[in-house]
Amino acid sequence: MKKKILILCTGNSCRSQMAEGFLKSFDKELEVFSAGTNPSSRVHPKAVQVMKEAGIDVSKNYPKIVDKFLKDTFDYVITVCDNAKETCPVFIGKVGKQLHIGFEDPAEAVGSEEEIFSVFRKVRDQIKLRFEKFYNENIHRSEGTATLPENFRST
Repeated sequence: MKKKILILCTGNSCRSQMAEGFLKSFDKELEVFSAGTNPSSRVHPKAVQVMKEAGIDVSKNYPKIVDKFLKDTFDYVITVCDNAKETCPVFIGKVGKQLHIGFEDPAEAVGSEEEIFSVFRKVRDQIKLRFEKFYNENIHRSEGTATLPENFRST
């Protein structure tokens, strides 16, 4: 059975977009969406670039308001905000399991261009690892499917 997943953040411009991109790349059968409580006007250009470096195109994605999904039913709703610094959004729609997998917001990084890109890459890599673990422990196990394709496994 196809799993339906919503990834929630505040701005829906970086972390939730990266997580959506990775989950879709792990399994084309998943229905994955991302949204925010206060969506930005566009996906952060540095998020687009670092995902492109990982072989995933999120350039056509756009931030969406969570209200758009309130009437939908999801197997999982996952918040990705940094709850030490932000108030994480709460999904009030129909959901099987709500999870929190927090990451710092790379959009708040300061410094030189290379230092900022370094933060975006670090967060991207953390998202890949944590969502790969989520996928293997929750989606694979419940569906009995094979492990991730070799090119997506973390080393």
